[in-house]
Amino acid sequence: MKIDTTRQLLLSLVLTIFLVACGRNTPEGTVEGRSQMKTGPIVYVALGDSTGAGVGAVNGGYVLRLYNRILQHRPGSQLANVCVSGATTADVLRAQLDNGVAKNPQLVTLGIGINDIGHGVPLERFGENYDRILSTLKQKTQARIVVTNIPDISSAPVVPSSMRSQYHQQIVRFNQRLEEIANRHGVTIFDVYSITARELPAHPEYFSRDGFHPSDEGYELWATEMWPTIARAIGASD
Repeated sequence: MKIDTTRQLLLSLVLTIFLVACGRNTPEGTVEGRSQMKTGPIVYVALGDSTGAGVGAVNGGYVLRLYNRILQHRPGSQLANVCVSGATTADVLRAQLDNGVAKNPQLVTLGIGINDIGHGVPLERFGENYDRILSTLKQKTQARIVVTNIPDISSAPVVPSSMRSQYHQQIVRFNQRLEEIANRHGVTIFDVYSITARELPAHPEYFSRDGFHPSDEGYELWATEMWPTIARAIGASD
């Protein structure tokens, strides 16, 4: 009897550890295991820079395009797009985060980082800011959080050819730090970097006339590639 009881206790302990580990493990590209997504309309908050705001396009950036897809599956959903052109991680902390949290969102997307590189923000400071953003979202909301890494726009027409290699290397370094932090917080990463690194050099039409921001075609590619990740996050079919 004592042997059977001990064996049962050990099996129960192993099963508990296994279930806890499964609940905490959120591999890159999967949707984080937070509370069950509610049915019906949701509140979608978008944090970030000009790409979230849709600069360069006539018919909106990737955020608006994702929201229009969400409406097809969750009619009545609301969008709070607080993205601002030129924003850095410090700007998200200072001027976007509290506003977004106050909306009590069920879904948050975060697309930030390219302006940190452009403004010469040190990598360590960028990492500290990014960590604070995700910590706040995890602590103060129950939202599903999807972050995009930094797109590879080193081939943009506005970037001098002599600077493209260095710019590319900076994007890679910042993305490595971003992904380390995102994985530590267990949030979902959408890999726009790989898509842009592959597609942009061969498709100049994906850049707007300013030679830097995406065009309508570029944003449509972004939204189309990102939609399956968002669909899983909100429990919708692709």
